[in-house]
Amino acid sequence: MARRTPLYEEHVRLGGKMVEFGGWDMPVMYTGIIEEHNAVRKNAGLFDVSHMGEIEFTGPGALECINHLTVNDASTLADGQAQYSILLNEGGTVVDDIIVYRFGDERFMFVVNASNIDKDFNWIGSHKKGNVKIGDRSDDFALIAFQGPKAASILKTLTDATIDDIKTFHFAEGGFANRDTCIFARTGYTGEDGFEIFSSPKAAPAVWQAILEKGKPQGVMPAGLGARDTLRMEMKYSLYGHEITDKTNPLEAGLGWVVKLDKTCDFIGKEALLKAKKDGLTRKCVGFKMIDKGIPRGECDIYDGDKKVGFVTSGTMSPSLMQPIGIGYVPTALAAEGTKFFIDIRGSRRQAIVVKTPFYKR
Repeated sequence: MARRTPLYEEHVRLGGKMVEFGGWDMPVMYTGIIEEHNAVRKNAGLFDVSHMGEIEFTGPGALECINHLTVNDASTLADGQAQYSILLNEGGTVVDDIIVYRFGDERFMFVVNASNIDKDFNWIGSHKKGNVKIGDRSDDFALIAFQGPKAASILKTLTDATIDDIKTFHFAEGGFANRDTCIFARTGYTGEDGFEIFSSPKAAPAVWQAILEKGKPQGVMPAGLGARDTLRMEMKYSLYGHEITDKTNPLEAGLGWVVKLDKTCDFIGKEALLKAKKDGLTRKCVGFKMIDKGIPRGECDIYDGDKKVGFVTSGTMSPSLMQPIGIGYVPTALAAEGTKFFIDIRGSRRQAIVVKTPFYKR
């Protein structure tokens, strides 16, 4: 049976269409994906992301352990700062992509993907090093993403946290509407300014309701997983299970900017990445637009002439551009901007062209 977040009753009350996702019962949409997508781009949207997991690291060896586990350099973080990073296996392919939060010298937290919580926790436990205690805190938090150009101005009327002072990929604690203390992180996966709000599960419905009530006159809407997916696709943000898996490495996925091969300590998967870099990448993850009619979908095959050369990882009709877009893996020889190839869409090969990403810019 699928698990339910602390906001399940709110979704039902608002008419959310519920689906199973990563073992959770989640709203795919309320009024419609396009309407919710556009609300985030123009005003703001509210997402329940409480299905994501939180894993805490405490103790004097916390930083050492995290730098051993992740590809980015957590030693550059200040207190109250967050960092996008990746966990790799020894073969250099992706265990999960994560956000690292630094609360202090001896306290850090990972936010991990919902379907990977148990896998990540077990993997971390079997690969940890140093004097550190690791705990699964997923049941202690609800997580709400409030994303869009109006999010900050609305949120600062509801909390005593200094919202305007929180920089991108930083966070601060504060009281919310005279209720429980929350963590406000200026992070998100939509390409818009916005915040992810960590609260207690008990306080989550009140936080959700307060934001919707305050924001409704300004066009704020609840948004489901459908809009979350189209928004991240327009930015060419990777989604675990699609662009990144245990069969892909971050270099070919276009995430080399996260990988700090020169940090002072070695990390799991480093040798495999150094070898991949030395040997040369054989494929790359690219963004493309359709020239011919047709909407690409994940797992569609990509052809160069009559030869199958790659596959689509994600695709949609972009609500912002009103044009079919997609993401996929092709040989490096076909990865340059302007290169054309064909997508097999339900048995018919349709032409597409590699374009510069992100597809959408604010």
